[in-house]
Amino acid sequence: MVKAAYVDKDGLKKGAWSEEEDNKLRSYIVRYGHWNWRLLPKFAGLQRCGKSCRLRWMNYLKPGVKRGEFDQEERDLIAKLHRELGNKWSGIAAKLPGRTDNDVKNYWMTHLQKREKSNKYATGDISEEEKSSNNRRKNEKSSARSELTSVDPKSSSRKSEKSKVSKSDEMFILESSNSNSSVVLNAFKWDLNLSVEQNGLEI
Repeated sequence: MVKAAYVDKDGLKKGAWSEEEDNKLRSYIVRYGHWNWRLLPKFAGLQRCGKSCRLRWMNYLKPGVKRGEFDQEERDLIAKLHRELGNKWSGIAAKLPGRTDNDVKNYWMTHLQKREKSNKYATGDISEEEKSSNNRRKNEKSSARSELTSVDPKSSSRKSEKSKVSKSDEMFILESSNSNSSVVLNAFKWDLNLSVEQNGLEI
């Protein structure tokens, strides 16, 4: 779902581009070129930032930009180039006429990445480093899950420590509760005039 257009606090328009804005940007660049992306929106009559204009032109409006589904030949080429170049999207896109680096990256992340991983496991081409990295991630996830399930919320919220303190003939039970971090004093056989300070208790 495309985010609806809105104007931010700086007076710049954000979100989806309208057809009118596309036409303004296209006609300006065709006539004058893209000489300075930061200043271009002002001269083109657009309430957009320079980066937004540049991305819109490079990824959507530039003549020769190819949109839509990738065919099988393109998919195989992306997979092959990714094995050689890694995540160098501009280098991969240069080998695919009409495709932008952003388009290639998005297609790899959403469609091809998982398929390549499963192919590596099936053929045994995965390196020892990748195996250890994947195993480490799995172990971290499982240990995090076990820690979450092992904690009993009832017992953890109700944990309390009790220690008996006696001074003279009086006895107090000092009880500290983790649930609200408060200290509760229960006094048995107390004298109403007896205070905590007189008994030398530190809270």
